[in-house]
Amino acid sequence: MNLVIVDYKAGNVQSVLFALERLGVQATLSSDFETIKSADKVIFPGVGEASSAMAQLKSRNLDKLLPTLEQPFFGVCLGMQLLCQHSEEGDTDLLGIIPLQVKRFQTELKVPHMGWNQLEKLQSPLFEGLQEQEYVYYVHSYYVPQSEYTIAQTSYPASFSAALQYKNFYAAQFHPEKSGPAGAQILKNFLSL
Repeated sequence: MNLVIVDYKAGNVQSVLFALERLGVQATLSSDFETIKSADKVIFPGVGEASSAMAQLKSRNLDKLLPTLEQPFFGVCLGMQLLCQHSEEGDTDLLGIIPLQVKRFQTELKVPHMGWNQLEKLQSPLFEGLQEQEYVYYVHSYYVPQSEYTIAQTSYPASFSAALQYKNFYAAQFHPEKSGPAGAQILKNFLSL
């Protein structure tokens, strides 16, 4: 399998590479158009802040390329948010692939939402072999509200989109690469789509 991780200097790529290695899968880290376009599958990790990440994508013209991809694509954490239309973080226009808004948590609970939390209402082959209430690992201050594209949710304290799917674009707000056996199963499921 030709698996590419998008390299735009805003992704936690080492932990993703290690998680894939544990599954016996080698991935190529690249920002090259042809390498990404010819991949069988693409993973788009992200950590950090929305406007800086968008600036990195634009500096490599990846903001033009990514929306045109047709192979299975998996956005992780900030990578999920960047697939949306707009973020309240820095009032930032995003890639516009999924027609959703990214909001800041308005809660008395601690922000960022950090640590283990449960997945609910799983509705995708991405979660094959997982039970309701599986724990996964989160670190985020912004979230995507539930919508018709929500394929799993988590509560903090209100429910939000833990994962999305729009056409060939799958995405998770949590970090599957840091989520133990449940996360490994989700990565495995993505790889077998």
